[in-house]
Amino acid sequence: MTTTREPTRIVTAHRQLEGGGFVVRRPVPTRGLAHVDPFLMIDEMGPVDYAPGEAVGAPDHPHRGFETISYILDGEVEHEDSAGHRGVLGAGDVQWMTAAAGIVHSEMPSRRLQREGGRVHGFQIWVNLPARLKLSRPRYQEVPAARIPQARSADGLAQVRVIAGEALGARAVIDTLTPVVFQDWRLEPGADVTTPIAADHQVIVYVFGGAVALGDGAREVRDGQLAILGAGDVVRLRAASPGDGARLLLLAGVPIGERVVQHGPFVMNTEQEILQAIRDYQSGRLGEITRTADVRQ
Repeated sequence: MTTTREPTRIVTAHRQLEGGGFVVRRPVPTRGLAHVDPFLMIDEMGPVDYAPGEAVGAPDHPHRGFETISYILDGEVEHEDSAGHRGVLGAGDVQWMTAAAGIVHSEMPSRRLQREGGRVHGFQIWVNLPARLKLSRPRYQEVPAARIPQARSADGLAQVRVIAGEALGARAVIDTLTPVVFQDWRLEPGADVTTPIAADHQVIVYVFGGAVALGDGAREVRDGQLAILGAGDVVRLRAASPGDGARLLLLAGVPIGERVVQHGPFVMNTEQEILQAIRDYQSGRLGEITRTADVRQ
Protein backbone atom coordinates (compact mmCIF):
# COMPACT_ATOMS: atom_id res chain seq x y z
CA MET A 1 0.00 0.00 0.00
CA THR A 2 1.33 3.42 -0.95
CA THR A 3 0.99 6.70 0.94
CA THR A 4 0.66 9.97 -0.96
CA ARG A 5 2.77 12.82 0.31
CA GLU A 6 0.76 15.94 1.21
CA PRO A 7 2.06 19.53 1.45
CA THR A 8 2.99 20.56 5.00
CA ARG A 9 4.23 24.05 4.20
CA ILE A 10 4.05 26.46 1.27
CA VAL A 11 6.41 29.43 0.87
CA THR A 12 6.47 32.17 -1.76
CA ALA A 13 9.75 33.04 -3.44
CA HIS A 14 11.14 36.53 -2.94
CA ARG A 15 13.13 38.48 -5.52
CA GLN A 16 16.68 39.69 -5.06
CA LEU A 17 19.80 40.66 -7.00
CA GLU A 18 22.65 38.19 -7.40
CA GLY A 19 26.00 37.96 -9.18
CA GLY A 20 26.66 40.90 -11.45
CA GLY A 21 23.16 42.28 -10.96
CA PHE A 22 20.67 39.71 -12.30
CA VAL A 23 17.32 39.17 -10.59
CA VAL A 24 16.39 35.79 -9.13
CA ARG A 25 13.28 34.35 -7.54
CA ARG A 26 14.42 32.54 -4.40
CA PRO A 27 12.11 30.32 -2.32
CA VAL A 28 15.04 28.85 -0.32
CA PRO A 29 16.57 30.33 1.75
CA THR A 30 13.91 32.80 2.78
CA ARG A 31 12.66 34.31 6.02
CA GLY A 32 12.03 31.52 8.50
CA LEU A 33 13.41 28.82 6.19
CA ALA A 34 17.21 28.59 6.11
CA HIS A 35 17.31 25.40 4.04
CA VAL A 36 15.41 22.19 3.30
CA ASP A 37 17.94 19.45 4.02
CA PRO A 38 19.83 18.59 1.82
CA PHE A 39 18.92 21.60 -0.38
CA LEU A 40 20.63 24.84 0.56
CA MET A 41 19.39 27.22 -2.14
CA ILE A 42 17.03 27.35 -5.10
CA ASP A 43 17.38 30.31 -7.47
CA GLU A 44 15.21 30.83 -10.53
CA MET A 45 17.06 33.16 -12.89
CA GLY A 46 14.59 35.11 -15.00
CA PRO A 47 12.85 34.70 -17.29
CA VAL A 48 14.24 38.02 -18.44
CA ASP A 49 14.68 39.51 -21.91
CA TYR A 50 17.95 41.41 -22.24
CA ALA A 51 18.55 44.11 -24.81
CA PRO A 52 21.94 44.10 -26.58
CA GLY A 53 24.72 44.88 -24.13
CA GLU A 54 22.57 44.41 -20.99
CA ALA A 55 23.08 40.73 -20.06
CA VAL A 56 24.89 40.06 -16.77
CA GLY A 57 26.10 36.97 -14.96
CA ALA A 58 28.18 35.74 -12.02
CA PRO A 59 31.90 36.50 -12.45
CA ASP A 60 34.70 34.64 -10.62
CA HIS A 61 33.59 33.39 -7.19
CA PRO A 62 34.62 30.49 -4.91
CA HIS A 63 32.66 27.48 -3.61
CA ARG A 64 33.47 24.90 -0.95
CA GLY A 65 31.54 22.16 0.84
CA PHE A 66 28.57 21.54 -1.48
CA GLU A 67 27.40 21.03 -5.07
CA THR A 68 25.95 23.52 -7.55
CA ILE A 69 23.51 22.51 -10.27
CA SER A 70 22.95 24.89 -13.19
CA TYR A 71 19.93 24.05 -15.36
CA ILE A 72 19.41 26.30 -18.38
CA LEU A 73 15.95 26.68 -19.92
CA ASP A 74 16.62 29.63 -22.25
CA GLY A 75 19.76 31.51 -23.23
CA GLU A 76 23.46 30.67 -23.26
CA VAL A 77 25.84 30.67 -20.31
CA GLU A 78 29.61 30.52 -20.56
CA HIS A 79 31.22 28.71 -17.63
CA GLU A 80 34.84 28.43 -16.53
CA ASP A 81 36.46 27.15 -13.36
CA SER A 82 39.84 26.80 -11.68
CA ALA A 83 39.96 23.07 -12.46
CA GLY A 84 40.18 23.84 -16.19
CA HIS A 85 36.58 23.10 -17.19
CA ARG A 86 34.99 25.52 -19.64
CA GLY A 87 32.26 25.62 -22.23
CA VAL A 88 28.87 27.07 -23.11
CA LEU A 89 25.57 25.79 -21.72
CA GLY A 90 22.48 26.21 -23.88
CA ALA A 91 18.77 25.56 -23.51
CA GLY A 92 18.11 22.27 -21.73
CA ASP A 93 21.74 21.69 -20.70
CA VAL A 94 22.80 20.79 -17.16
CA GLN A 95 26.03 21.45 -15.29
CA TRP A 96 26.44 19.47 -12.04
CA MET A 97 29.51 20.73 -10.23
CA THR A 98 30.78 19.15 -7.03
CA ALA A 99 32.79 21.97 -5.48
CA ALA A 100 33.70 19.85 -2.41
CA ALA A 101 37.22 20.89 -1.26
CA GLY A 102 37.02 24.07 -3.28
CA ILE A 103 36.87 25.63 -6.70
CA VAL A 104 36.65 29.07 -8.27
CA HIS A 105 33.83 29.35 -10.76
CA SER A 106 32.42 31.82 -13.29
CA GLU A 107 29.08 31.82 -15.16
CA MET A 108 28.52 34.60 -17.65
CA PRO A 109 26.26 35.20 -20.66
CA SER A 110 27.80 34.03 -23.92
CA ARG A 111 29.43 36.65 -26.11
CA ARG A 112 26.57 36.26 -28.62
CA LEU A 113 23.97 36.89 -25.93
CA GLN A 114 25.86 39.93 -24.64
CA ARG A 115 26.15 41.29 -28.16
CA GLU A 116 22.66 40.53 -29.48
CA GLY A 117 20.56 40.26 -26.32
CA GLY A 118 17.91 37.61 -25.76
CA ARG A 119 15.97 35.66 -23.16
CA VAL A 120 17.62 34.08 -20.12
CA HIS A 121 15.82 31.60 -17.87
CA GLY A 122 17.19 28.86 -15.70
CA PHE A 123 17.95 27.56 -12.23
CA GLN A 124 20.87 27.25 -9.91
CA ILE A 125 20.42 24.84 -7.01
CA TRP A 126 22.83 24.19 -4.16
CA VAL A 127 22.93 20.71 -2.62
CA ASN A 128 24.76 20.14 0.64
CA LEU A 129 27.44 17.48 1.10
CA PRO A 130 27.96 15.43 4.27
CA ALA A 131 31.06 16.15 6.35
CA ARG A 132 32.83 13.07 4.97
CA LEU A 133 32.64 14.51 1.43
CA LYS A 134 33.08 18.25 2.02
CA LEU A 135 36.84 18.14 1.42
CA SER A 136 36.80 15.49 -1.28
CA ARG A 137 38.17 16.13 -4.75
CA PRO A 138 36.03 18.45 -6.90
CA ARG A 139 34.35 16.92 -9.92
CA TYR A 140 32.27 18.12 -12.79
CA GLN A 141 29.49 16.71 -14.97
CA GLU A 142 28.03 18.50 -17.99
CA VAL A 143 25.10 16.91 -19.82
CA PRO A 144 23.69 18.42 -23.02
CA ALA A 145 19.94 18.64 -23.49
CA ALA A 146 19.89 15.75 -25.97
CA ARG A 147 21.23 13.36 -23.32
CA ILE A 148 18.74 14.25 -20.58
CA PRO A 149 16.26 11.33 -20.40
CA GLN A 150 12.60 12.19 -20.94
CA ALA A 151 9.35 10.30 -20.50
CA ARG A 152 5.60 10.80 -20.82
CA SER A 153 2.67 9.46 -18.87
CA ALA A 154 0.49 6.85 -20.58
CA ASP A 155 -2.10 9.50 -21.50
CA GLY A 156 0.58 11.89 -22.78
CA LEU A 157 -0.55 14.73 -20.51
CA ALA A 158 2.50 14.73 -18.23
CA GLN A 159 6.09 14.97 -19.44
CA VAL A 160 9.24 14.79 -17.33
CA ARG A 161 12.93 15.48 -17.89
CA VAL A 162 14.94 13.38 -15.44
CA ILE A 163 18.10 15.18 -14.37
CA ALA A 164 18.72 13.03 -11.29
CA GLY A 165 16.93 9.91 -10.10
CA GLU A 166 14.19 8.29 -12.20
CA ALA A 167 10.57 8.79 -13.20
CA LEU A 168 8.09 7.11 -15.56
CA GLY A 169 10.73 4.52 -16.44
CA ALA A 170 13.42 7.06 -17.40
CA ARG A 171 16.67 7.00 -15.41
CA ALA A 172 19.11 9.92 -15.18
CA VAL A 173 22.59 9.75 -16.67
CA ILE A 174 24.05 12.03 -13.99
CA ASP A 175 25.75 10.26 -11.10
CA THR A 176 25.15 11.77 -7.66
CA LEU A 177 27.36 11.35 -4.58
CA THR A 178 24.32 11.36 -2.29
CA PRO A 179 20.73 10.28 -3.05
CA VAL A 180 19.19 13.20 -4.99
CA VAL A 181 16.14 13.47 -7.26
CA PHE A 182 15.82 16.35 -9.75
CA GLN A 183 12.88 16.28 -12.17
CA ASP A 184 11.44 18.95 -14.48
CA TRP A 185 7.71 18.29 -15.02
CA ARG A 186 5.40 19.80 -17.61
CA LEU A 187 1.69 19.16 -17.00
CA GLU A 188 -0.91 19.67 -19.71
CA PRO A 189 -4.54 20.53 -18.78
CA GLY A 190 -6.14 17.47 -17.22
CA ALA A 191 -2.83 15.85 -16.23
CA ASP A 192 -2.92 13.63 -13.15
CA VAL A 193 0.27 11.68 -12.50
CA THR A 194 1.74 9.83 -9.53
CA THR A 195 5.45 9.11 -9.18
CA PRO A 196 7.23 7.13 -6.45
CA ILE A 197 9.85 8.77 -4.22
CA ALA A 198 11.63 6.75 -1.54
CA ALA A 199 10.17 7.24 1.93
CA ASP A 200 13.53 8.35 3.39
CA HIS A 201 13.72 11.36 1.02
CA GLN A 202 12.70 14.92 1.83
CA VAL A 203 10.57 16.16 -1.10
CA ILE A 204 9.95 19.71 -2.29
CA VAL A 205 8.06 21.02 -5.31
CA TYR A 206 8.72 24.44 -6.87
CA VAL A 207 6.14 25.71 -9.37
CA PHE A 208 7.43 28.10 -12.03
CA GLY A 209 4.47 28.18 -14.39
CA GLY A 210 0.73 27.86 -13.90
CA ALA A 211 -0.54 26.10 -10.79
CA VAL A 212 -0.31 22.54 -9.46
CA ALA A 213 -2.71 20.57 -7.26
CA LEU A 214 -0.55 18.51 -4.90
CA GLY A 215 -1.45 15.31 -3.11
CA ASP A 216 -4.79 13.59 -2.75
CA GLY A 217 -6.04 16.74 -1.03
CA ALA A 218 -5.31 18.73 -4.22
CA ARG A 219 -3.75 21.67 -2.37
CA GLU A 220 -2.98 24.37 -4.90
CA VAL A 221 0.57 25.64 -5.33
CA ARG A 222 0.96 28.58 -7.70
CA ASP A 223 3.71 30.04 -9.85
CA GLY A 224 6.61 31.18 -7.66
CA GLN A 225 5.64 29.02 -4.69
CA LEU A 226 7.46 26.09 -3.11
CA ALA A 227 5.77 23.26 -1.24
CA ILE A 228 7.47 21.04 1.34
CA LEU A 229 5.84 17.62 1.32
CA GLY A 230 5.27 15.34 4.27
CA ALA A 231 5.79 11.63 4.79
CA GLY A 232 4.87 9.07 2.15
CA ASP A 233 6.27 7.17 -0.78
CA VAL A 234 4.47 8.67 -3.81
CA VAL A 235 3.93 12.20 -5.10
CA ARG A 236 0.72 13.07 -6.93
CA LEU A 237 0.79 15.97 -9.39
CA ARG A 238 -2.19 17.51 -11.16
CA ALA A 239 -2.71 20.61 -13.26
CA ALA A 240 -4.75 22.81 -10.89
CA SER A 241 -6.92 24.39 -13.58
CA PRO A 242 -8.78 22.30 -16.18
CA GLY A 243 -7.88 24.85 -18.85
CA ASP A 244 -4.25 25.52 -17.98
CA GLY A 245 -1.04 23.54 -17.76
CA ALA A 246 1.81 23.87 -15.28
CA ARG A 247 5.58 23.60 -14.97
CA LEU A 248 7.44 22.51 -11.83
CA LEU A 249 10.64 21.14 -10.39
CA LEU A 250 10.37 18.10 -8.14
CA LEU A 251 13.43 17.85 -5.89
CA ALA A 252 14.16 15.20 -3.28
CA GLY A 253 17.08 13.98 -1.24
CA VAL A 254 17.98 12.07 1.88
CA PRO A 255 18.45 14.61 4.71
CA ILE A 256 22.05 14.77 5.92
CA GLY A 257 21.12 15.81 9.44
CA GLU A 258 24.38 17.63 10.19
CA ARG A 259 25.03 21.14 11.42
CA VAL A 260 25.12 23.71 8.62
CA VAL A 261 27.42 26.71 8.97
CA GLN A 262 27.35 28.96 5.91
CA HIS A 263 29.27 32.06 4.99
CA GLY A 264 28.41 33.16 1.46
CA PRO A 265 29.76 30.54 -0.96
CA PHE A 266 31.24 28.34 1.78
CA VAL A 267 29.08 25.72 3.53
CA MET A 268 30.74 23.69 6.26
CA ASN A 269 29.95 22.14 9.67
CA THR A 270 31.86 24.48 12.00
CA GLU A 271 32.91 28.12 12.21
CA GLN A 272 36.55 27.04 12.24
CA GLU A 273 36.08 25.28 8.89
CA ILE A 274 34.56 28.45 7.45
CA LEU A 275 37.56 30.51 8.61
CA GLN A 276 39.88 27.94 7.01
CA ALA A 277 37.92 28.13 3.74
CA ILE A 278 38.30 31.93 3.71
CA ARG A 279 42.03 31.67 4.40
CA ASP A 280 42.45 29.03 1.69
CA TYR A 281 40.62 31.20 -0.83
CA GLN A 282 42.57 34.34 0.07
CA SER A 283 45.87 32.46 -0.18
CA GLY A 284 45.03 31.05 -3.60
CA ARG A 285 44.68 27.42 -2.50
CA LEU A 286 41.32 27.13 -4.30
CA GLY A 287 43.08 28.05 -7.53
CA GLU A 288 42.19 30.64 -10.11
CA ILE A 289 40.60 30.62 -13.54
CA THR A 290 43.25 30.67 -16.25
CA ARG A 291 41.96 32.55 -19.27
CA THR A 292 43.22 31.35 -22.63
CA ALA A 293 41.41 31.53 -25.98
CA ASP A 294 37.80 32.75 -26.05
CA VAL A 295 35.18 30.05 -25.61
CA ARG A 296 32.27 32.41 -25.93
CA GLN A 297 30.32 32.32 -29.15
